[in-house]
Amino acid sequence: MTRAPFETIVAAHGARVWRVCRALLDEVDADDAWSETFLAALEAYPRLAHHTSIEGWLVTIAHRKAIDVLRRRSRLVVGDVPDRPAPAAERDLDLARALALLPPRQRAAVVLHHLGGLPFPEVAATLGSSVDAARRASSDGVRRLRELLGGADA
Repeated sequence: MTRAPFETIVAAHGARVWRVCRALLDEVDADDAWSETFLAALEAYPRLAHHTSIEGWLVTIAHRKAIDVLRRRSRLVVGDVPDRPAPAAERDLDLARALALLPPRQRAAVVLHHLGGLPFPEVAATLGSSVDAARRASSDGVRRLRELLGGADA
C-alpha cells in the first residue's frame, strides 16, 4: 500500500493540529508545538502502521507536544508573581485562557475530543482512562467552559 506524500498530510490536517496546539498554548508557543508535531510525525511517518488513523495520530502528537511546552514553561520563573489571582468576575476570557483554567484531565479531554476530533475511545486511550471517564471529563470541562465564557448559567 502506497502512503500519501507527507506534504498532503500536513495540508489536510495542519489546521486541526493548530487548533489543538492553540487551545492549550499562546500563539507563539502554539507555533512551536505545531512545528514540533510535524517534525516528530515526519520522522515516524515511514514506520506508521497502514491502518492507523492519521488524524488521531497527529492530534495525539500535538497534544503531547503542547504538554511538553507547558511543562518547559512551568519550570521558568518570569517576572513577579502576583499575590493573588485576578478577580474571577472577568467574563471576557477567550477560549485559550478559559481552557487553561480547567483541571488538566478535563482540558485534555475537551481539546482531544472537541478540538482534535478524536472519538472518545481514542481520547480514553490517550488519557489512560476508561471511555466513560473520558466522556465525563469532557462533559464537565465543557460545562465549566460555558460558565467561564458566560455562555450558560451555572
